[in-house]
Amino acid sequence: MTAVIDHPEGISFSVFVQPRSSKNAVTGSYGESIKIKLTAPPVDNAANTMCIRFLSKILGVPKSSMEILSGHTARKKHILVRLDRKGDFKKHAEELKQKIQSLL
Repeated sequence: MTAVIDHPEGISFSVFVQPRSSKNAVTGSYGESIKIKLTAPPVDNAANTMCIRFLSKILGVPKSSMEILSGHTARKKHILVRLDRKGDFKKHAEELKQKIQSLL
């Protein structure tokens, strides 16, 4: 099961990236990480950029609210999704956690 962690700025989780794939897809889990395949090569930050773009699309959050906290040059990356503290923060965080868990 993927570990989704509360963070002071939102929530965080880890992904395991397989670059140079034939298509972008979530393929299951890798330990406590979500395993994703990306078409981008692991050079010139292309895989990191595509990772953020792909995750923001499937989670329904803006790219600007996502950041790679660690693992910029590794396959295992720790992702932060910043959440707006205005409105119903806890409800939005729980909905996003459920979306992340449903990827598996």
